[in-house]
Amino acid sequence: MKREQWGSRKGFLFATLGSVIGLGNLWRFPYIAYDNGGGAFLIPYFIAMLTVGVPFVIMEFALGQRFRRSAPMAFKRINRHMEWLGWFQVAIAVIICIYYSAIIGWVMSFFQFSFTQAWGIDTNTFFFHDYLQLSPNSTPSELGTLQWHILIPMLIAWTLCFLVLVFGIKRGIERVSVWLIPILFLFITLLAVRVAFLPGALQGLNYLFEPDFSQLLNSDIWAAAYGQIFFTLSVGFSILIAYTSYVPKKSDINNNACLLVFSNAVFSLIAGVLVFGVLGYMAEMNGQAVTSVISAGIGLVFVTLPAAINLLPMPSLVGPLFFFCLLIAGLSSQISVLEGIIAAIMDKWHLSRRQVCAWVCGVGFGMSVFFATSSGLYLLDIIDYFTNNIGLLMSCLIEMIFIGWWFQAERIRQYANQLSDFKVNRSLNLSLRFITPLMLTALLLNHLITTLSVGYGSYHQWDLMLFGWGLLFIMITTATVINLNLPLRLSKR
Repeated sequence: MKREQWGSRKGFLFATLGSVIGLGNLWRFPYIAYDNGGGAFLIPYFIAMLTVGVPFVIMEFALGQRFRRSAPMAFKRINRHMEWLGWFQVAIAVIICIYYSAIIGWVMSFFQFSFTQAWGIDTNTFFFHDYLQLSPNSTPSELGTLQWHILIPMLIAWTLCFLVLVFGIKRGIERVSVWLIPILFLFITLLAVRVAFLPGALQGLNYLFEPDFSQLLNSDIWAAAYGQIFFTLSVGFSILIAYTSYVPKKSDINNNACLLVFSNAVFSLIAGVLVFGVLGYMAEMNGQAVTSVISAGIGLVFVTLPAAINLLPMPSLVGPLFFFCLLIAGLSSQISVLEGIIAAIMDKWHLSRRQVCAWVCGVGFGMSVFFATSSGLYLLDIIDYFTNNIGLLMSCLIEMIFIGWWFQAERIRQYANQLSDFKVNRSLNLSLRFITPLMLTALLLNHLITTLSVGYGSYHQWDLMLFGWGLLFIMITTATVINLNLPLRLSKR
């Protein structure tokens, strides 16, 4: 079967940008930067980007382009015993896309609310009590009632992803990406420029970018910077290898990798300007310090920023525009994660795209129903923590050791250089064999020791065993079983 190809380099780049630019850029990067020395954080962040981000992306681009297969089959071509690693990465992608669809559903709902600021004045109560209707027992073991107002937007999100994916690489993903990603960049930039001129915005930007150089001696800031790079670049869970398996054989690897990594950094900085400009304005209007209105993660997007939108000029325009940007970022990332899964299944069992898309999206939606219950947020919180902070780091570490040492980093460098306009020197080998594995080991050990000693959050150990460690065990076991090449009894028509 002839493999699909991107119609243009522009289409490939916009599609891969859609995979790395997600909701995390708009809520995780600004808070991580602020919490780790403000402007001083940018120094280790850019060092991490150069020493780990660019080399890792070059490596995955080279693997996908050379072997013309998704992650499991690419690893199998290197060593038949390592196919399981690719399926472990696919399992990570499966889990991420299942709970990520819930967040997209929330964004879709808040896009609707933003036209009239239906969240009211007490945005905290509205999100956690009125919208999520969280169970008071703070445990995912008791799912509670199904929330149809959350489930329906999730179904719409899954349907939109299916409609894009079923048309394939060129007619589906590329056609959508070349429109949505430029629109996303344009709208976020316009919002950031407008917000930067609001009263108090400069105060917010000072909190984000004013450097505290004493923090550079703190190992935590370096760990946070490298962790953000791994978190945001979509490495280690099959996406980039799958996407580059569709590029023409002689495409420029080094240029494409650098464009992707630097564009992601630019978008993160623009998002930081937007978010902290809004927070500075909010602080000015309420007569508070910026530190009093800052919150992390979910609370930033669905509680703090809606409260800030209430105070902004023309909230009925700015609010929908902001949540529309969030929706584009979420859907583009979800599509890329799903394509990594679909490509792997198609390569393994040679099934039709339509059939695989139907199965993946149908089963994915069925499993995501659990996140539309009264305990959905608790379940999402635990699974997200274990998947990203343990499962993904473990996947990246094993891949880096396998490719850097077994396959040899020098072979990656030579292959990428012979196809690229500019050449990377032997520092790539140093990164792939030493710097990146050491940073991954440090991050992974830190999370393992912390989680094993003190747990995570205020959750009961039973919940962590079942939805955290138990889920990781199932993912590794499933990947190993698939590696045994068991037949899949499905029609190939």
